[in-house]
Amino acid sequence: MTVFHFFNCAILTFGPHAVYYSATPLSEYDTLGTSIKAAVVYLATALVKLICLATFLKVSESDSFDPYQEFLKALIGFIDVAGLYFALTQLTHRNISQNHKFQAVGLGWAFADSVLHRLAPLWVGARRLEFTWDYILQGLEANANLVLSISLAALGSLMWLRKNKPKTLIPIIYLSAMDVATRPSITSYLRRGMGWHFPKGVGFELFPPPGMGFISWQLFAGGQRPSGGESFLPND
Repeated sequence: MTVFHFFNCAILTFGPHAVYYSATPLSEYDTLGTSIKAAVVYLATALVKLICLATFLKVSESDSFDPYQEFLKALIGFIDVAGLYFALTQLTHRNISQNHKFQAVGLGWAFADSVLHRLAPLWVGARRLEFTWDYILQGLEANANLVLSISLAALGSLMWLRKNKPKTLIPIIYLSAMDVATRPSITSYLRRGMGWHFPKGVGFELFPPPGMGFISWQLFAGGQRPSGGESFLPND
């Protein structure tokens, strides 16, 4: 039963990444190399974030919400944005369209995040004798993070790879990107400052990502419409 529970949770956590890759044109255009490069960049970014957290944040003796500490965490969280910028603009990609590039980068980014933050707890905890919902919720959070990562990559593609963005979309793009980048700090505030736990805390993590994904898709589709000779930068 414990092994069955472990495999169920593992499939729920990592299966959607494989399904997304195989069910979309990403597999047809062989973008696996781009996803792997993005995953490596994520791991390097996570290492930089870990060093910054260890350097600038103090160990709290209580579980109370500290606004200054959370503000520093939010600033350090923007290292993810810098890493994503590097993955989208500086890495050498195959001759694929911008549409496929941001999806491949977001997919690799989300998969690396799931491996780094969820594989070890899943391996240790899901095989215990007693049943717990924690690892099922962890798998659902991984799915939400997949949507958020691809959404942030789509917004990054609009911000950094498009020469002339429609002026009406610019503030929405930047506000949406800021919302995605600061969401972990907002979640921490709701849990530790407002006392949100199950089901409110989990609901906040699971329900906004589909809406953010829809907004990102609409912005990306709107940004691709030709307007006054606007065009994407040439593919690498």
